[in-house]
Amino acid sequence: MDPDRRRSLLAGVLFLLTFATSIPGALLYGPVLNDPRFVLGDGSATAVLAGAVLEIALVIANLGTALALYPVLRRTSPSLALGYVVARVMESTLIAVGILSLLTVVSLREAGTGADGTAVVVAHALVALHGWTFLLGPGFVVGIGNGLMLGWMLRRAGLVPRGWAWFGMIGGPLVSLSGIAVLFGAWDQVSAVSVVLTLPEVVWELFLGVYLTVHGFHRRDAGAVADGTVRVPATS
Repeated sequence: MDPDRRRSLLAGVLFLLTFATSIPGALLYGPVLNDPRFVLGDGSATAVLAGAVLEIALVIANLGTALALYPVLRRTSPSLALGYVVARVMESTLIAVGILSLLTVVSLREAGTGADGTAVVVAHALVALHGWTFLLGPGFVVGIGNGLMLGWMLRRAGLVPRGWAWFGMIGGPLVSLSGIAVLFGAWDQVSAVSVVLTLPEVVWELFLGVYLTVHGFHRRDAGAVADGTVRVPATS
């Protein structure tokens, strides 16, 4: 298999893995996010721990997509390709902080300190921290990195159909703008407006997962670009 086809296949599978881990992981966090009495010892912590495992897999998949695409993207956009990797690292770091915050609530619960009023306050603060990490990571950084930056590089190199690249370049900033609006209290993070503005980015990432896995990079004749570098050879 051609090296670039291997990279596109790996990136596509990892994009699909982000869907397989992020959504179930968020749902499994329900007991700690939605039940104020969780730290008091009510209910099981197994679901929360399973959610943490899935989000660890999500972090690995996020970083993997950047590392898989970087050797290809740097051929036409070296600096921006590195910026994309940095954006993925920032997003993954925020997710990891969110994981640790909820695992700390589980530790408070298992230590039997929930009856202490201070422990309850700390638990609520840690849950709030998780909410902020989710807003700033998947709710803001992902729009800039995985939407705008990645879409622009894929369009410039001709690695995906042009229309889809523009879709990602538009959908990504919408997520970031929604995150800013939530930050300033314009609407809730789980509101209908937020869902509508997030949907294009979700569709874009799902497209990348399916397209890169099944098809590979879009065919395009190799040639010189404006800065003198060479476009990625066409693969399928």
